[in-house]
Amino acid sequence: MSLGQTSTRVPALDALVDALRALPGVGPKTAARMAYHLLQHDRDAAQALHESLQRALLTIRRCSLCNTYTEAEVCATCADERRDRRQLCIVETPADQSAVEQSMGYRGLYFVLMGRLSPLDGMGPKDIGLDRLVQRLRTGAVEEIILATNFTNEGEATAHVIAETLRPLDLRITRLARGVPSGAELEYVDLGTIARALVDRRGA
Repeated sequence: MSLGQTSTRVPALDALVDALRALPGVGPKTAARMAYHLLQHDRDAAQALHESLQRALLTIRRCSLCNTYTEAEVCATCADERRDRRQLCIVETPADQSAVEQSMGYRGLYFVLMGRLSPLDGMGPKDIGLDRLVQRLRTGAVEEIILATNFTNEGEATAHVIAETLRPLDLRITRLARGVPSGAELEYVDLGTIARALVDRRGA
């Protein structure tokens, strides 16, 4: 750098932009716009975002039964005695679980895989908690498994592996009906379609 020149590079700003780029669907330009907006126009919102993230990281854990996010040892859904404990809906993520719940078409319990089988990404049966799922089912309370993994190639493969793994347990195993479009992810599907797919689920 020659004498008299100054650098506009701000390391803290660069770090903020890089952090925002970790969000899904956020590229470098969008991340930069977010960063400048928070710093220039809404520092209170930036502080609230900081505090809420810190609180979430400190308090949110996995439910010991279904694996979803919760602040308690057992999530509110698993602790709800009004839920039908004969049904267990298997979803890929907490976002998918939320989509099924909002459809108002299901009153059973859940198991959240926290992912899907993907050899290219190093995700195998142990990484999605398949051993924990089998252990839970050995309690004998569950009568029906509803496979609600997404209708992507990985989701279909995950559903197939789970179904084959669980067949020796002599449970009814069903799959969401094809009302959910092929290639779709549950969190982006309209709630009426999810509700209809639950009603019309088929054998897996």
